[in-house]
Amino acid sequence: MKINWGTGIVMAFIAFICFILYFVVRMSMDDSANHDLVTKDYYKQELAYQNEIDAANSALKNEAKLKVKKTEKGIIITFPEQFDLNNITGKVSLYRPSNKHLDFDFPISLSNTHLLIPDNRLVDGRWDITVSWNYKKQVFLHKEKLTY
Repeated sequence: MKINWGTGIVMAFIAFICFILYFVVRMSMDDSANHDLVTKDYYKQELAYQNEIDAANSALKNEAKLKVKKTEKGIIITFPEQFDLNNITGKVSLYRPSNKHLDFDFPISLSNTHLLIPDNRLVDGRWDITVSWNYKKQVFLHKEKLTY
């Protein structure tokens, strides 16, 4: 049987389509490829994003800027001195973009103006730190990226 150039083009298209489909199926079935969203509640958090913007603006307006500093003991988060420590509540979230199993949250508990995140809980690399805190029914938010 003789193959003309029209049949050759059709066969080349079919071969190319099979090649692409093979890689699509292989990549979607592969366990080593990570197809997770950033967080489990990504869409739910996206709907509450305006609240985060309001809390960050509230922190700027009230001069409630936190200082995050890397030391040999860990990460020290310093709260503004003009606020009464007994009225500060909230939580600190540490997010590791490269490994969701290293993420952790803990409540804010202050005995002086700074909070220490111990070195033994942290792995070298990038961390996204989110401090969401309340002071007398006012909500504040501080976000920072830090390489430890």
